[in-house]
Amino acid sequence: MPYHHILVAVDLTEECDPVIHRARELSVSNGAKLSLVHIVEPMAMAFGGDVPMDLSQLQQQQFDQARERLDRLIIKYPELSKEFSHLTYGQPRQEIHHLAKEQRLRHDRGGQSWPPWPGIAAGLHGQ
Repeated sequence: MPYHHILVAVDLTEECDPVIHRARELSVSNGAKLSLVHIVEPMAMAFGGDVPMDLSQLQQQQFDQARERLDRLIIKYPELSKEFSHLTYGQPRQEIHHLAKEQRLRHDRGGQSWPPWPGIAAGLHGQ
């Protein structure tokens, strides 16, 4: 079954380059749409959720930096577009599921649809 739409979750570091390269290859060979997603996690989660200060300004800076990095990836990989590059705030697992449902994607697990989802890095394709 060919892929129609590939969603790649990226952490915006250079380590995601091989993943993007592989996804590009799959996209070209299948004639599939290629989307990227990055999820900015709540800063409070890094502190166990118990932070006696307002982190909203730091969180906004983190979000703005992520947007800049995502924009640089779009420049680096011209076949990507802003239309198919998503930046959101929340828990990665939940946000990827939400985006996949919104984009009408399904997890490819040998013909089984999702959920269950075995982890963040998984192939998705349009139904």
